[in-house]
Amino acid sequence: MALVAPPLALYVHMPWCVKKCPYCDFNSHGLRDAPPPYADYIDVLLADLEADMRDFGAALHGRPIVSVFFGGGTPSLFAPELVARFLDGARARLPFVDDAEITLETNPGTVEHGRFDGYLAAGVNRLSFGVQSFDDDKLRRLGRIHSAGEAEAAVKSAQDAGYANINLDLMYALPQQTLEGALADVARAVALAPTHLSHYQLTLEPNTAFAANPPPLPDDDHAWAMQEACESALADAGYGQYEISAYARPGRRCTHNLNYWRFGDYLGIGAGAHGKLTDTASGQVRRRWKQRLPRTYLEAAGGPARVGGDQAVDTSDLPFEYMLNALRLIDGVPMDEFSAFTGLPPERIATPLADARRRGWLIDDPTRLATTPLGQRFLNDVIGAFLS
Repeated sequence: MALVAPPLALYVHMPWCVKKCPYCDFNSHGLRDAPPPYADYIDVLLADLEADMRDFGAALHGRPIVSVFFGGGTPSLFAPELVARFLDGARARLPFVDDAEITLETNPGTVEHGRFDGYLAAGVNRLSFGVQSFDDDKLRRLGRIHSAGEAEAAVKSAQDAGYANINLDLMYALPQQTLEGALADVARAVALAPTHLSHYQLTLEPNTAFAANPPPLPDDDHAWAMQEACESALADAGYGQYEISAYARPGRRCTHNLNYWRFGDYLGIGAGAHGKLTDTASGQVRRRWKQRLPRTYLEAAGGPARVGGDQAVDTSDLPFEYMLNALRLIDGVPMDEFSAFTGLPPERIATPLADARRRGWLIDDPTRLATTPLGQRFLNDVIGAFLS
């Protein structure tokens, strides 16, 4: 079947943060004595973008950017004028849709009040605050550098600066957290009236400080009770769940993350950034990632050494990779998108599809791929059924 090019987004990785959190397995690097070369990094990002454009050539032709996401690390360590310089440079190189969603992740402890208007003027139209909790004791246990009061003040400052599209990241199942504590976090988040909430369980990831020295976490049953209670509280407050960990006001779903979950394409630039690109001419879905260490990435200065790896996704792996994303969406995706974005006929997944439906994991609808409530609870098992 013919492969169709999906929407195209841009992910920009800003690798530095004030201090590495003990649960974090992202490519983030705490600040040392000398300040990072922020301005040089912007120049290298643009050189990286230009090089990717040359490398991918016709596969990018005529495809506008639908969203930009500055992730990290802590992107708000970069001054607004540097973010503006990058966005101006990116727009000069690639077409953007008129209403492109442009998100900047920010740590409430790193933004000086009064800078939000600068980010807005730079073109950032959506902010994502890594709050994690409104309990000061839990924030200390998580190694966060902000207090609950500082988080609330930062969000209100952004709203005063003109931001109407704000996400708050919250965790649950924190060290020694109770159900009442998890619900209190949700209540304080809702009181700030963000347009979007990401609400996800704290997990112990390999090669983190928490993995080496695990804190006392709630057991699976208590974590599940927290998830169900918080989902209900968010629904009552007008936040519709559209992905396993994402809740939004009407019309405020995250364009960038939706593109990931619907197996869209994205250029990944910056240290350790990952990208995915569909080349309809070759019939391939490619993944590329950049050098992980900031120093190595900077030294490459947009040259071939910036690429840490590049490979075509094997046809036998495409069903699993597709389901890994699409089945996180509560409403699922149209069945015909599977064929369009993988180039595979539906028959390639007929056996695991039938088995998942028989188990009650997927809805019994030949036109749609979507989990049932039971499937959402056992999502890893559902996705695993599509492994080659």
